[in-house]
Amino acid sequence: MWEKYNQDIISHIELALKEDVGQADHSSLSCIEKTTIDKAKLVAKQDCIICGIEVARKVYNQVDESVKFTALKKDGDKVKKGEEIFKVEGSAISILTAERTALNYMQRLSAISTRTSYYQSLIEGTNAKLLDTRKTTPTMRILEKYAVKTGGGTNHRFGLYDMIMLKDNHIDFAGGISKAIDKVHNYLKENSLNIKIEIEVRDFSELNQVLEKGGVDRIMLDNFSVEDTKKAVEIINKRYEIESSGGINETTLPLYAQTGVDFISVGALTHKIDSIDLSLVADN
Repeated sequence: MWEKYNQDIISHIELALKEDVGQADHSSLSCIEKTTIDKAKLVAKQDCIICGIEVARKVYNQVDESVKFTALKKDGDKVKKGEEIFKVEGSAISILTAERTALNYMQRLSAISTRTSYYQSLIEGTNAKLLDTRKTTPTMRILEKYAVKTGGGTNHRFGLYDMIMLKDNHIDFAGGISKAIDKVHNYLKENSLNIKIEIEVRDFSELNQVLEKGGVDRIMLDNFSVEDTKKAVEIINKRYEIESSGGINETTLPLYAQTGVDFISVGALTHKIDSIDLSLVADN
């Protein structure tokens, strides 16, 4: 886990628990004695790349520090259906109170890691790096990008603050490519900022304008066909980093990777996810 985000993750867990538990876990309190001690284990119901084990540990720690949490796997491990992932021992009420929040994190993060790992396997042998995007669940970006990294992908910018990304609307509102690039450089100088500049192009006319103007670090080819991407890579001729983006799926991903681009961004890594099936069961 990225330690610099530790407090942010704990704060997120506290909010998630507040949302789920509210005043109290009446279901558990109404039928289980407070003194009851028990054990449970998390079992995979399908093959996956597991992710979020330490997040689950933090969930249990927030609910009840006395619950013993034992990880049997680590984030990034390939887990087969039926394998055990972690065990917990302690207050039966605490085990059940933390269950849904812990599983919600792990099921989503494991799904992202699993899909990322699969997509990454499709471009093995090429020089292209698989990127995530800002298409993340609100307040979950740190964890979802961690899941992408766990699955073997590469993190793009984390937000609007750590990279300049000039997309179509920025360019249109600024009055064109040349004006947009000039304004960016003035802004960076005035604010003493040293961050990379990426610009999106929608066709060869815009690409030629960028190449004529210069002053960027990376060019994003937005919704270019595979054949047009090959042509653009030849035109750019390694003068700038190249990223492909826009509607790229598991079928077209290998084709784009073979064009010679440096990066391929795929929003579906984080925003079109079916949760992995995991189950917490009594460990008798």
